[in-house]
Amino acid sequence: MSDMNSEQLVSLVHQQSLDVFERMFRAVELVQERLNRACAALGKANVPYAVIGGNAVAVWVATIDDGAVRNTRDVDLLLAEEDLPQATAALEAVGFIRDVVTDTIVFLDGPQGKPSQGLHILLAGRKVKPEHASPTPSVQCAVEINDKRIVELEALVEMKLNSYRDKDRTHLRDMILIGLLDATWPSRFPPSLAQRLQALLDDPEG
Repeated sequence: MSDMNSEQLVSLVHQQSLDVFERMFRAVELVQERLNRACAALGKANVPYAVIGGNAVAVWVATIDDGAVRNTRDVDLLLAEEDLPQATAALEAVGFIRDVVTDTIVFLDGPQGKPSQGLHILLAGRKVKPEHASPTPSVQCAVEINDKRIVELEALVEMKLNSYRDKDRTHLRDMILIGLLDATWPSRFPPSLAQRLQALLDDPEG
């Protein structure tokens, strides 16, 4: 690179920047494609499911302000345990491969698929961790939005309050800042979760 003149160096940096943006946009497109493919396959097989996690947050945020939507790199789905065999058959028929990664059911997107970019499955009615205040919701706690079953807002918020990682708090703040959640919401949840939500409502920028 030291042999390049300034014009060549600027051209190289420009091309690398374009490549980065192309990869970034492609990554977003692939997440959406996986989500669409998985939901279509489960719907066709009549398997109840609910989109959860960052994609569910994005859908709910978009109902108020699509400019506030954050991208996510994976797809999180809620399934009933008794539906796993049928769901597995439906998802494998469209190219996903079932695996288990750190005790989580993951459907990789093909033989070269990465766990971080796969379908992450949570089972309905289970505590994700023993210390969580409440279990995951039923797959019936979903509403249809744009031909997909999206977990109901209250159930989504409760899941985020249970997990309460940095990204969960960020998602909750996003929903607070656009007015999806307000001072009436803490009373809907168990005391420990209500306290977490109240803290965010009191200082959403903190």
